[in-house]
Amino acid sequence: MKLRARLLTEFVGTFVFLTVIALAGATGAFAPIAIGLALTAMVYMGGHVSGAHYNPAVTLGLFLRGVIPASTMAAYWLTQLVAGFLAFVFAYALSGHTPGIHPGAGVHWYSALFAEIVFTLALVLVVLNVAATKQTAGNSFYGLAIGFTVAAGAFVAGPISGAAFNPSVGLSATSVGVLFGRGSWSDAWLYVVGPLVGAAIAAGLHLAQARGAPVPPEVSESRAT
Repeated sequence: MKLRARLLTEFVGTFVFLTVIALAGATGAFAPIAIGLALTAMVYMGGHVSGAHYNPAVTLGLFLRGVIPASTMAAYWLTQLVAGFLAFVFAYALSGHTPGIHPGAGVHWYSALFAEIVFTLALVLVVLNVAATKQTAGNSFYGLAIGFTVAAGAFVAGPISGAAFNPSVGLSATSVGVLFGRGSWSDAWLYVVGPLVGAAIAAGLHLAQARGAPVPPEVSESRAT
């Protein structure tokens, strides 16, 4: 697949997904459901073209596991960040509201950081297992697994960290909040460091899983001949 097509798919998927995130606050308690459904739909839309990352942490995890080269990772990161920023600008133009992103009231920074690490770890580990593992290749449930993971994380970690699990979300929400609201950059690092650390740990866990996984029958037969 040509890189231009993959980057276009990443741009569209990231833009739509992050627009939903930026507008989901108006749905109240249903926001995690809207976000999870949007991600599920966009994963099915673009999975066969770009891999449907829509998240620099996911891209990092796939790079660390050797699925994509560094050049592709850099191109995906740039595309995701630009699309994310434009999505939050677009959402602000529609609603006149920019939510920004911050830990919950009274939440210590380390609680927010660990929430971002753990739930990004879960997301990236699910992506690696359902979309980048030979034993599950060709499955039809990968989009549901990924969307459900984000929805579950948003439900439980939203009041703690704001539930970004995605540097593009954190940086886009923060930058648009600073540009059009009264936001600040003070918490932005949480949404870069947390997801990237979580992705790196997930890649290590996936490697350990791969080393301990049973050898598929066809591989065993080929070794015996």
